[in-house]
Amino acid sequence: MSNEQNKRRRRATYIWKPEMIRALREHMDLTQRELADLLEVRQQTISEWETGLHTPHRSTQKTLTMVAERAGFPYLSQTSETSADGDGAQHNGEEAAERADADTAGTGSA
Repeated sequence: MSNEQNKRRRRATYIWKPEMIRALREHMDLTQRELADLLEVRQQTISEWETGLHTPHRSTQKTLTMVAERAGFPYLSQTSETSADGDGAQHNGEEAAERADADTAGTGSA
């Protein structure tokens, strides 16, 4: 791998909005406590991420992305070269969150 490819790889940003974190948790059928245990954070931290009070640190966002990939959650990381408007991955993630919300609305569970 060339130095240029390494630099591009390092520039990847991970955008985890509150609705995406909740959609991932629900996709994995986990409680906030279970996700917190998996990520080695407090349950309150998960709650704060899901309500938008705080955002995960960059390293935790990378971990969330790895967990999402392993779980088959349809979320893509965004790089500075991914799309011209800079939010291609964000749109994909929002669509996944909407699908997850529609799925839970149909089952009557929240």
